[in-house]
Amino acid sequence: MFKIYLSTLFCFFSFSLMAQRGADIIIINAKIATMVKANEFRQSVAIKSGIIEATGTNKEMLSGFKNINTKVIDAKGQTVVPGLNDSHMHIIREGLHFNSELRWDGVKTLKRAMEMLSEQAKRTPPGVWIKVIGGWNEFQFEEKRQPTIDEINQAVPDKPALITYLYGKAFLNKKGIEVLGYNKNTHYEGSLLETDKAGNLTGLMFAKETPKAIYTTLALTTVLNHEERLNSTLQFYRELNSFGLTSAVDAAGGGQNYDADYNIATELAKAGKLNLRTSYYLFAQKKGTELQDYEKWVAETYPNKNDHMLMANGFSMEGAGENIIASAADFENFLEPRIVLSDSMEIDLEPIIRLLVKNRWPFRLHATYGESIERMLSIFEKVDKEIPFNGLKWFFDHAETITEPQLMRVKKLGGGIAVQFRMYFQGELYTKLNGKPNRQLPPIKQMLQSGIPVGMGTDAPRISTYNPWMAIHWLLTGKTIGGMQFWPEDQILDKYTALKLYTSGSAWFSGEEKLKGTIAKGMYADLVLLSDDYFKLQPDEVRKISAKITIVNGKIVYAKDEYKSLDPGIAPVIPEWSPVKYYGGYQH
Repeated sequence: MFKIYLSTLFCFFSFSLMAQRGADIIIINAKIATMVKANEFRQSVAIKSGIIEATGTNKEMLSGFKNINTKVIDAKGQTVVPGLNDSHMHIIREGLHFNSELRWDGVKTLKRAMEMLSEQAKRTPPGVWIKVIGGWNEFQFEEKRQPTIDEINQAVPDKPALITYLYGKAFLNKKGIEVLGYNKNTHYEGSLLETDKAGNLTGLMFAKETPKAIYTTLALTTVLNHEERLNSTLQFYRELNSFGLTSAVDAAGGGQNYDADYNIATELAKAGKLNLRTSYYLFAQKKGTELQDYEKWVAETYPNKNDHMLMANGFSMEGAGENIIASAADFENFLEPRIVLSDSMEIDLEPIIRLLVKNRWPFRLHATYGESIERMLSIFEKVDKEIPFNGLKWFFDHAETITEPQLMRVKKLGGGIAVQFRMYFQGELYTKLNGKPNRQLPPIKQMLQSGIPVGMGTDAPRISTYNPWMAIHWLLTGKTIGGMQFWPEDQILDKYTALKLYTSGSAWFSGEEKLKGTIAKGMYADLVLLSDDYFKLQPDEVRKISAKITIVNGKIVYAKDEYKSLDPGIAPVIPEWSPVKYYGGYQH
């Protein structure tokens, strides 16, 4: 009897131990790219409480981690990779506006783009703006041209419309001019509003030295209400999940004020509704008062502190940038010659860098050109002699024309570089203005050879699309969206390196390089089951990849096709007229 009791007790404790150890999810029959090293693949992975428990064979994971509560997902031989991480996206700002925008991302012809514009105009209520805000250029269209202002006026004759093109140009239809009350006397610093021979506005706006006209105008268009913004943010994050994105680092941006424009995302974080890890930086908005802003923020906020949420789902306050001061705004408009930074840049920037380093605040700085980087590095080196950087996380964004000696200086100061595929959209324009480069721009291979941390991102959505597989296509081919060979072919990246930049590479930029970016024991359970085998596809076919299942913090946040039953779903798009309701986002 006693033996039976002991046996029963042993079984009870064994079952209890297995229940505690048991995984929430086990994926079996998969081709799991751990990304710990090249060509390392596993068959199965076990996930518990948002963390990866182990990887190995089906037998090892099922015998070691399965209990009655475990969800087992059969990958049927399909490829699983770590969740993608965009190191430079304007995710918070776009979340506020996504539902109000018509996206031309992925549209193959100008004819179809104009049909969408006309269709949206017909369903949009009077007084509401029709907007296409970035994510396209003429080289993606079969026609290889932009729309004319006459075509836009014809497509949208009786409602205001604004279409932005990269950072350098915008189209404003006749009704939009009328609603805004713009005329030949309307002026914005650093921008041009084109007039015809009679002195009437044509509707074309050009950023010459700054995009102030374009972005001030954009701020005057339709703004969604509170409920719509909550829905819009969730819709945008789900759109990102559909491509396998599980993290993004928000680079702030013009018109993104702290903390007013962060309240929607914070509200969702408090409610546990965010389905994508987000870290953010703070961007001073008012020229001349930047130092006071950072003095206030340094005293009130704390880097790497998560508000209301675990790191797995919410925010970490990361630091200062993308632009820190107006006089260091290294504006890139490849329709125009390079802008020379203000003579006051050093005087303005140095005290803020000193403040940030003293308070151990991470920072990032928008810097396109080597000429600007040269001056910025001199400030950093001067401050470092008095207040050592000593491991402080800082980095440049973009750095298209950074030089090899400058890379060595970045390395010495412990900095990184967040690169984006802006040249995928602007390579033809750069070539027309400057001639075809004889080296890789940005010089990613040199950065990696120098041992500098490098993360990949899109700078979406006002220039480029947010689709990460288009960015990876650029890394694998060096071509523009129009097919021009912009990089020397010997500078393109291999598949492992390209994907690493979008996973563990980008994790460095939010201070999470030891927490995510690989599929290994103890790492965050952020991973993606892909629609296609990335490692077998030809580079041009990589552009078609999407996610079949996206898991963030150990929870399925998106699923489709044969896994549709696992999808958690999402509330319908609002408002009723939203372009997203009719077209979605990216046009496949």
